[in-house]
Amino acid sequence: MPAITADTLTLTRVAPAGPADTERPVRSVTTGPKGYEGLGFPVVRAFAGVSAAALDPFVHMDQLGEVDYQPGEPRGTDWHPHRGFETVTYMIDGTFAHQDSHGGGGLITDGATQWMTAGSGVLHIETPPAEMVGSGGLFHGIQLWVNLPKRDKFAPPRYQAIEGGDTRLLASDDGGALIRVIAGEVDGHLGPGITHTPITMAHATIESGARLNIPWRRDFNALVYALSGEGSVGPVGHPVKQGQLAVLGVGDRITVAARAGRETPLDVLLLGGQPIREPVFHYGPFVMNSKSEVIQALEDYQAGKFGSIPPNALMPHRSGGTL
Repeated sequence: MPAITADTLTLTRVAPAGPADTERPVRSVTTGPKGYEGLGFPVVRAFAGVSAAALDPFVHMDQLGEVDYQPGEPRGTDWHPHRGFETVTYMIDGTFAHQDSHGGGGLITDGATQWMTAGSGVLHIETPPAEMVGSGGLFHGIQLWVNLPKRDKFAPPRYQAIEGGDTRLLASDDGGALIRVIAGEVDGHLGPGITHTPITMAHATIESGARLNIPWRRDFNALVYALSGEGSVGPVGHPVKQGQLAVLGVGDRITVAARAGRETPLDVLLLGGQPIREPVFHYGPFVMNSKSEVIQALEDYQAGKFGSIPPNALMPHRSGGTL
């Protein structure tokens, strides 16, 4: 799991807890079921079984892979619409190509993130490039859906390409964990992602036996998802392992520890945001506030109001070897 690596001894360290700080307790730990997305790539449905209120402002998250493809096996999505939210694709291993109907696009590779604000409506595709389809290889990432408040549901579509080297790198107070801040802030250090909804998104690698303790905004919710490895979360050390999501309660800090004696570290995605607390009507690729707004989205999509697939567009891998 390379993403972006660094020598933690040379990085700025997060401040240790103060005497008045409180630890966020664990409210629940759930295991995401496995499934398939798009044209058949394996995913873990990270938020399955968790209430919408606990997730707000996040709507959906898939862990893509981790899978080691043979030549000809990599899969992606076909062209499809979105409205009313933001899609965040973070690639840990492997490469995805992105293109949308408003001019956004590029390659997303080790440690990079593409942040697409669907807003009023967009068509897009995410697919492995021809070289990866031909060669196969390791593929692992995250796709997160971030809700937009009603006032921003029809914002103009926007695309952000965040290269791995743009992320803000920090170390835990003991140097045993590397933190990559993708969006929002950790201990006053800002990540590069620009968001409509105030959130924090970070990827932490915690070495065997090490402990990460970081400050977290009290007005944000807090989610810890285990990408790989084993460890514990919270002040009393609730066990977590790959594919599990911990929902935390109120407090000032998050604690995550990696299990000692393992050769591999614990990798976690840390998520939090300011709850929007508005009605959510989620149907397929549309996240709106009401059923009537979803119906309107479907009608607008069918009427071609989300833009058009550009000439010489990317096309997905199909069985039989075509691209």
